[in-house]
Formats: sequence, C-alpha cells, structure tokens
Amino acid sequence: MEYVGSALDGLFITKEGNSRGRVGRRRYSNDDGTEYKSKNLQAERRRRQKLSDRLLALRALVPIITNMNKATIIEDAISYIEELQNNVKVLQGLLYEMEASSEEGALPRSEEIDPAEEMRKSGIQAEVEVTQIDGNKLWIKIIFEKKRGGFTRLMEAMTAFGFELTDTSVTTSKGAILVSSCVKGIHDEILEVQRTKELLLQIINGI
Repeated sequence: MEYVGSALDGLFITKEGNSRGRVGRRRYSNDDGTEYKSKNLQAERRRRQKLSDRLLALRALVPIITNMNKATIIEDAISYIEELQNNVKVLQGLLYEMEASSEEGALPRSEEIDPAEEMRKSGIQAEVEVTQIDGNKLWIKIIFEKKRGGFTRLMEAMTAFGFELTDTSVTTSKGAILVSSCVKGIHDEILEVQRTKELLLQIINGI
C-alpha cells in the first residue's frame, strides 16, 4: 500500500496485482466523538426522566385521566383547569351579586333585622340535605343564617375539606342563605353521604 502525503493525507492508494491503483479515503477512529455522543445520550435520558416525573405529578392532581399517553394527560389537565376557572367565575359572580344586593337594600344599623330572628319568625331552620346522585357525586342543599362574609367562608371551608362544587345555585331569603350544588371529591374519591352531611353541619355551625 502506498500513501499520498501532505494535502492528500486523508487519501490512500491501493494496488491489487497488475491493476491500476484505487484511491480511497482513510478512516480514523474518533474517541472524542464517541464520548460526546455518550454525554448527549445521558442528557437525553435525564430530560426524558424529568418529563416523565412531571407528567406523573400532573396525573396525580387531575381527577379524571381518560388515557395514560402524554398528550391525553395534558389535554385532560387543561380541561380540568378550565372547569375550575369557570367554577371560580360563577361563584365570584354570585358572591358579588349577593354583596351588591345586601348593600343596596341595607337599612340603617338601628333598623337592621336580625337574620336569626327573621329565620325564626319565618319558620326557617339551618339544615343540610345530602343525596347520592351516582358514583362519587352527591347533591347537597344547605340552609344557614345570612351573615356578612358567610358564603365566602362556606366556600373556603368546603374547599379545605376537599369538596369540588359544580352547578351551584345561591339564593337569599328571610335572613337565610340557600345553597344547592353537586359536589364530588377533588381527587375523585368516594364521598359518604352521612360523613359529608356531618362535615357540612360542622362548617355552617362555625360560620
């Protein structure tokens, strides 16, 4: 084998018998390239593991996942967040309406009617009704004394206990607030009727 030097160092000439020489390209082993490729593979593995861990955490926060592939987990999470945002807007709107109504119809403090007394005269009592709808969903009806900030405290307490409300309706009449809603566990857990009723009674008694 004869080698061509200088500028043609990367080429070599081979001779086979009496045939003409053939020009080819010399092959070099590249240890640096192998090491670089290995580092890239390790970085990619870490990136994939981190993404997988984040998806598992997201899946744990979303009550209903229709499929376990990555795209579906993200789509279900988006739908769940949009549903929660819509619930917040509805409840905020109801709260603002109630507060505005209270301020517009407010009497001077000396003429204010005690809500508890108004409820008693009207024969209205604080109560909680809980009915199983299907699966892990319940329907609730709550009647409690109308107090400033009472509805806000009720919502905060129910969220703290792990309740998620949908299709909520709020009305006020004769010193009382009536709240009806469908509820389920935030993490899709099964809610027991009696236990839920006891918790709601505990909440309204503390308002």
